[in-house]
Amino acid sequence: MENNIYQTPLSGRYASKEMNYIWSNNSRYSTWRKLWVALAETEKELGLNITDEQIYQMKENVNNIDYEVVRNREKECRHDVMAHVYEFGEKCPDAKPIIHLGATSCYVTDNTEVILMKQALDIIKQKLVLVINNLKEFADKNKHIPCLGYTHFQPAQLTTVGKRATLWIQDLLEDLKELDFVQENLKLLGCKGTTGTSESFMKLFKDEEKVKQIDKKIASKMGFEKTFAVSGQTYTRKMDSRVLNLLAGIAESASKFANDMRLLQHEKELEEPFEKNQIGSSAMAYKRNPMRSERINSLARHVIVLANDTKITSSTQWLERTLDDSANRRISIPEGFLATDAILKVYANITENIVVYENVIRANIMKEIPFMATEEILMNAVLKGGDRQELHEKIRVHSMEAAKQVKEYGKPNDLVQRIAEDESFGLTEQEIMGILLPENLCGRAKNQVTDFIEEEVNPILEKNQELIKNIDTKIEV
Repeated sequence: MENNIYQTPLSGRYASKEMNYIWSNNSRYSTWRKLWVALAETEKELGLNITDEQIYQMKENVNNIDYEVVRNREKECRHDVMAHVYEFGEKCPDAKPIIHLGATSCYVTDNTEVILMKQALDIIKQKLVLVINNLKEFADKNKHIPCLGYTHFQPAQLTTVGKRATLWIQDLLEDLKELDFVQENLKLLGCKGTTGTSESFMKLFKDEEKVKQIDKKIASKMGFEKTFAVSGQTYTRKMDSRVLNLLAGIAESASKFANDMRLLQHEKELEEPFEKNQIGSSAMAYKRNPMRSERINSLARHVIVLANDTKITSSTQWLERTLDDSANRRISIPEGFLATDAILKVYANITENIVVYENVIRANIMKEIPFMATEEILMNAVLKGGDRQELHEKIRVHSMEAAKQVKEYGKPNDLVQRIAEDESFGLTEQEIMGILLPENLCGRAKNQVTDFIEEEVNPILEKNQELIKNIDTKIEV
């Protein structure tokens, strides 16, 4: 039967087992039941006639869900929460009269969503820290290797392989900072009833001071410190928007890295891992396509677009509650997490084993470096008595002619020879080649990597070192 229905590739092909479990039926609906237990315990603590046996029965059946009964009941009542209330009551006959007492559906649906998002963010954070650690090691190892720097994907001044990696890391550090902020500010809806006024609980307890304690007690039982101070029937959907914005930001950072990898793999300077029996193309057996990076780009588009779902949902809610958010949130929130998890899983896999082709990098530099070092050549010629303005014009003309030889005739860059043959520069070819050492044209790149790692990256990794142990980054190709 499973091959006759659509199954999302996010769960079947891309995301981790851990992330899949969080958004599974068992995870979601057992959390509903834990919330019903927390509500019953709170109501008992505040004086309602609820027994220990009723609560014990509920706890014993938190994970005992008969989905067939739920499905059949929902067909009759057309209400998913009430179908689960019915099935839970069948399993807990003594507790049946007090399950969901005073609550509205969003008590379980909204609070569960926040709980699952919190758990999912823990997994996202773990993988994010792992990628940062992988890139830190890559940057440190390759901080001394000069390479072409590009603006507009045209060769500009030199940088180093490691320095470029710090740009990828920096984006992820910003994402991690945002993630910590989002996690810190996650709040439960609490339990305030149909329109958020706690009217049903005022009727149950007839004591406002007791009613005011309900939210805090439930939040504490569910591992949270905060609930929204006010709400309609739902928590503000701006929180969903904030969470999906975070995921979209991570997707943006990963996609930027993946684009860079694809460009550099085209230049044959870097390459993502390629397994022994991996096939790059069904037609062209020689090809080693950057399929992992392409997967990141592809999934990132989905996450970035999903963030718009939550923005539209947040902006179109009516008064205290409408149901036009429900179907959308069932898709956009889990898929946002599943896709981001998949992205980071691939990102971690790539960054564990980026291949660096130093000889190709050096050869690419030497094709372009005469142009990049014209200012250095000019200064050295002036120190030998040349006229700066006159030499500037000459080097410009020589550069244009050398570029013409490369572009129009496919010949090697002969700028060095042209300048050496121009007596007004007073420089031999050997002297010019001494000026063109790539290692001398990278500015502070190497030390920038060292400073960045010591001052920015290591403190973050030390704070989160427990997160990066024993993570499986293997992916199916």
